[in-house]
Order: sequence, then structure tokens, then C-alpha cells
Amino acid sequence: MNQVILIGNLTRDPELSTTPGGVSVCRFAVAVNRTYRNQDGSQETDFFNVVAWRSQADFCGKYLKKGRKVAVIGNIQNRSYDDKDGNKRYVTEIIANNVEFVTPRTDDEYAADDAPAPTRPQKAKPVLEAIPDDDDMPF
Repeated sequence: MNQVILIGNLTRDPELSTTPGGVSVCRFAVAVNRTYRNQDGSQETDFFNVVAWRSQADFCGKYLKKGRKVAVIGNIQNRSYDDKDGNKRYVTEIIANNVEFVTPRTDDEYAADDAPAPTRPQKAKPVLEAIPDDDDMPF
């Protein structure tokens, strides 16, 4: 079974492009903190390259920005290619099957999209009721 679940922050703005066949592809990197701290007490971070395809790529390219927190569900893929100097290069990527936007959008982002911003819940105001005197009680 080859399945990965990551939750982390984007390290750069996503790069949206299309293949020669017209298929959307979006590439971005996610920084994920490790669950433990090293000997000097600092928390280490791993960086993963993520690739999303088709409509998922379009959504990522449109709505994600550097610093946003995302949850990525996908699988790990290894590939290799020859660079311009003829050296073989190996790449490990996460191929995203699902990307959930964990950081909520701000009102400014809704305004930029001409989309209605969600209504924010108002704090409930305390209701003061008159407390009846003991003489008014029926028992």
C-alpha cells in the first residue's frame, strides 16, 4: 500500500501550468514538522514536493498561497531524468489525490473572487430576565 497523509504549510506559492495535451498540473512544496524534538530541543521539519493534477491543480493554483496550511492525501512516486549535463537525477514527489485547505480564507480573499464571504457568528448577548419574588411563586 502506498498512501501518504501530510499536514503542513506551503513553502512557496504554487506553480500552475498545463501539459502540451492541455492537462492542468500544479506543483508546490509543503513543510511538515516532525512530532519529536532533537537533542538540542528544536523541532525538525521535512519538506515534500507535491504535484496535483486536473481540477485539483486548478483549485490549488487559484486558492493556495505561501504559508497556507494544507492537508494532502496521496501517494509517493519516484522518477528519474537526465539533466542538461547528462547526469541522472532522482526525484521523489507526493502525487496528491486530495488537497484540503486547512487555513480559512479571509474576507479580503472572498472580495477578490467576487464570492460571498461567509457570515461570521455573532456572540450571543446575555438575556436578562426578571427573577420573580418568592411571593409570586405558585408553591
